[in-house]
Amino acid sequence: MHDDPIAFFITWTCYGTWMPGDERGWTKWHRGDQLAQPLLADWCRDKMVESAVFLDLEQRQIVESVVREHCEIRRWTLHAVNCRTNHCHVVVSAPNYDGEQVRDQLKSWGKRRLKKRERQLGVSEEILREHWWTRKGSVRYLFDDDSLVAATEYALDAQDVGGSKAN
Repeated sequence: MHDDPIAFFITWTCYGTWMPGDERGWTKWHRGDQLAQPLLADWCRDKMVESAVFLDLEQRQIVESVVREHCEIRRWTLHAVNCRTNHCHVVVSAPNYDGEQVRDQLKSWGKRRLKKRERQLGVSEEILREHWWTRKGSVRYLFDDDSLVAATEYALDAQDVGGSKAN
């Protein structure tokens, strides 16, 4: 086992698509997996300031392109990227970075590019979407080749064979 991770398996969800307390289960920051809490999910839904985001094909392609470009610029090794309608998976090796920093950079650049596309489509600044992603996201530290292979396979293939119902 290495002291430093060889890669990160990063997942983040689109705004409003997976609430804390969700009946599918959810992850609490620094506390791990949690059971459903319907009242909490309802409370969070009531606090939303924009509608939920479900990415169309073009938006998904934009996010995947941003991830590839940013990894190339940073000289990170991208093992997998798979942006779905309501979440995104990335498996990346980024030596000397922590996973949360990598996740936050990818989310931030994805948001910038999505907003740029909205502007190109003529969306006015007053109604330009601000919230694309939920807060934080999952970062799993991968320490061995078997974990890296499993995360990469999951990110690229598992959802199309029953790992997730969202496209």
